[in-house]
Amino acid sequence: MDARPVLGVIGGSGLYEMEGLEGVELRELDTPFGKPSSPVMLGELEGRSIAFLARHGIGHIYSPGEVNYQANIYALKMLGVERIVSVSACGSLRDDYAPGEIVIPDQLFDHTHSRRRSFFGNGLVAHISVRDPLCTDLSHNLSQSVSAVGGKVHLGGAFITIDGPRFSTRAESNTYRAWGMSIIGMTTSPEAFLAREAEMCYAVMAHVTDYDVWHMAEEPVTVEVVVRILKANNQLAQKAIAHLAVNIPDEPNCDCGQALNGAFITNPEMIPSETHKKLSLLVERYLS
Repeated sequence: MDARPVLGVIGGSGLYEMEGLEGVELRELDTPFGKPSSPVMLGELEGRSIAFLARHGIGHIYSPGEVNYQANIYALKMLGVERIVSVSACGSLRDDYAPGEIVIPDQLFDHTHSRRRSFFGNGLVAHISVRDPLCTDLSHNLSQSVSAVGGKVHLGGAFITIDGPRFSTRAESNTYRAWGMSIIGMTTSPEAFLAREAEMCYAVMAHVTDYDVWHMAEEPVTVEVVVRILKANNQLAQKAIAHLAVNIPDEPNCDCGQALNGAFITNPEMIPSETHKKLSLLVERYLS
């Protein structure tokens, strides 16, 4: 399969196989940042090429802090992917974002502490703008697709990413609510920031599985609850992705594809050749 995928899908828990995917091909890729979490599955949905990557590995073997986010994003970039949809679980920090519903956030708060957040360094410094860290254009299109296939969707909200793998304490959960956060998860940071550095559109289809632990009238979040709701929403996610792949405009209406324009501060003559080579896929058009 040689066609450039119209979408890359990074699946969270419970979304490793997609019904209706034809002509499936598995690609084992190596990147300058190591191997991605899983082989990339390429196939066609409704006649449109799509790439799927299992974020936590086949069989869910990597915890959120163990995922090689750099390799995952870079692998999709190598295949020519320009738009990424992240499908992930989240806890709700708001009464009006209920379990079973979909949230497509428009803001992101990185509350992780030990993850590699950038492709850059080692002699090449870049400062990208992430005022609006999630692609507005792709998020809007994704929202329309979720709604079109019957999902209840909320467009907007601040997504806080924590390290995990444990769930929050009640004190933490209430603090995040006081900060104005809408939903909580463990994988969107640094994934979204790396996608922006790679000049790729990135949007999140966040499946609300629980009310975290702040909601006194609800049972505390458990793995059993999360998996049950994700499985129930699995068909909805597949239908929404298929609808999006068919209906998404050919060209993005955003600036994600020029995110590195003006971001470099390092004197090009001082960039180590090894670093330049390692990042050539991302930087060559600016530094050649």
